[in-house]
Amino acid sequence: ASNLSNSDNVVKFSLNKPYPNPFNPTTTISFSVPNYDFVSIKVYDISGGLVSTLVENHFNQGTHSITWDGTNLSSGQYFIRMESGSFSKTQIVSLIK
Repeated sequence: ASNLSNSDNVVKFSLNKPYPNPFNPTTTISFSVPNYDFVSIKVYDISGGLVSTLVENHFNQGTHSITWDGTNLSSGQYFIRMESGSFSKTQIVSLIK
């Protein structure tokens, strides 16, 4: 049996806080996956309507980042939701114009 006590190299699912936030017109969203897996990241408005699908793809283990451009959207709060397998997390961002 291999010894997996080296926790420094363990990558967990995560959806980090977008930066900058509040933003205009772009914000960077970084996320991590512990192994090659399918990731979905979508943006919803305050009423729960789908605004944009940022990612629907497979990613290798590690941390990845994407940029979301809200140029064509109105000011307000938006929900960025990441789903991968049984993992899901939502971050709130504010677009200020």
